[in-house]
Amino acid sequence: MDSRTAAHVLRRIAAYLELNGENRFKTRAYLGAAKGLLGVGADDLKPLYESGELASVRGLGPATLAVVRDLVETGESRYLEQLRESMPEGLLEMLDLPALTPAKIRLIHQELGIETVEELEAAARDGRLAKLPKFGPKTAEKILRGIATARDHGSMRLYYHVVVDARQLLATVRAHPRVTRAEIAGEIRRRVEIVSEIEIVAACDGDPVDVAQSWTRVPGVRRAEGTGASVSIGFVDGTHLRLHCVRPDQFGAALWLATGSTDHVRRVAERLGARGVTATGEGFSEAGGRSLTLAEEAAVYDAAGMSFVEPELREGLGEVEAATRAALPSLVQASDIRGALHCHSTYSDGKASIAEMARAARDRGWSYIGITDHSQSAFYAGGLSRERVLAQLDEIDELNEASDGFRILKGIEADILGDGRLDYPDEILDRFDFVVGSIHSRLSMDRSAMTERLLRALDDPHLTILAHPTGRLLLSRPPYEVDLDALFEKAREVGAAIELNADPHRLDLDWRHLRRAKSMGIAIEIGPDAHSTAGLDYMEIGVGIARKAWLERGDVVNAWPVEDVLSFARARRSR
Repeated sequence: MDSRTAAHVLRRIAAYLELNGENRFKTRAYLGAAKGLLGVGADDLKPLYESGELASVRGLGPATLAVVRDLVETGESRYLEQLRESMPEGLLEMLDLPALTPAKIRLIHQELGIETVEELEAAARDGRLAKLPKFGPKTAEKILRGIATARDHGSMRLYYHVVVDARQLLATVRAHPRVTRAEIAGEIRRRVEIVSEIEIVAACDGDPVDVAQSWTRVPGVRRAEGTGASVSIGFVDGTHLRLHCVRPDQFGAALWLATGSTDHVRRVAERLGARGVTATGEGFSEAGGRSLTLAEEAAVYDAAGMSFVEPELREGLGEVEAATRAALPSLVQASDIRGALHCHSTYSDGKASIAEMARAARDRGWSYIGITDHSQSAFYAGGLSRERVLAQLDEIDELNEASDGFRILKGIEADILGDGRLDYPDEILDRFDFVVGSIHSRLSMDRSAMTERLLRALDDPHLTILAHPTGRLLLSRPPYEVDLDALFEKAREVGAAIELNADPHRLDLDWRHLRRAKSMGIAIEIGPDAHSTAGLDYMEIGVGIARKAWLERGDVVNAWPVEDVLSFARARRSR
């Protein structure tokens, strides 16, 4: 029994427990155990179990170890089978749909006898779903949209989720005795926000075909395709790996090819061809048939007479032309970030105190953090009353007085109301160092009304940063209708910044639009929208998306010194 399959079983148990209404601590215990097992990365758990070493793995306790024992001894889990008998398999699929909690899925099953997504769709269309307690027509409509989105995207997953699996698989590939070097390629390396599969390129000491084929026989493989040096592998937990094995002297060329995109590769290949370099079954060769050694990606671009193109830019959107002129941007890096300006604390719906958030930001090497709890209209998120605002501002003053250089900025995430006004009167907004404005309600307004709403909000000089400007949630909610051209023109006119919300479920504004905003001279803030200290790590994802948008350090507000950030906010208010 391998660790990946065992972890998959533990996750399935957790899902069934959740659907059965078990307490969340029990569910989390199984999820924690699954995570711990994945970290072990063993093809055979039996020796680790028999030696007792497995019991020391973080997250594994008596109950979860009993499941592992079953798997090691019999290849099956009696506990999973007991749970499966009590709950139809089709209900698990519903957990991935928006607007459906485990409690609602249980209610649907109990009241309507629904066991599949197809039956759920029928009930949403014929009105039965809307009649259930706490459902209604709007919830039924959301569920229908969620089902349609799931079908459209198929096996697509958020970058944030799939990159974890990719790194674990990379470690496993690198541990192969005949692999000398391996790297993640494909959509993940290009920092695409939603990903269809994991691609890895491996340099091999020996026949690449033999190494590639050995992966089709490892434990936990459900299906495998390909008889050559590139194989497609589907694991039992649904993870999909495309593995390319090559000779070490062609690693750079293979990594470049597997990273893509198709348009980028085609355009570079055209330049290579114009210079007499052609692709062969074994790699690349010059005119006359002499083989080229392309162990590093830089050699590919050198052969094409171009500057090196960073993976994030390889989308066939002008980067090849810029590279031929040595005119590529100097992309922003994680080390350029000096602070975070969209963060929540326990004053609203955050999980950490202001002091804890500040300490975590400082630990990441930043020099400031902006606390932006929700405003009073966001009652669902513990929005701050006037009294709570004043108490928070006093606390920030006290923390700053005791600090030796780190700065906590006074901010707020003010709801943009239906008519475009910011939530709070001017005398309250005047007390903040900066204001983040965002929309959380009435997302179905038509394009004209939504545009007017946002333009009016931008007319308010208190609004420093327009947050998650299109309201999208990747794989679950499309962006609302808005005229981005009008929005960008207004932001440039009034000197407001636009946010790249780094929450991996949002990544809003889309990188394609961010590039246009940059070209207009609009400042961009990368906001982690952190609701916990761990949420501050979303900044790394945001920086990756900023790089896809060709952003440089000077384009990013929170890559500026704190005094420049405050000067930007003051200048905005003086207009």
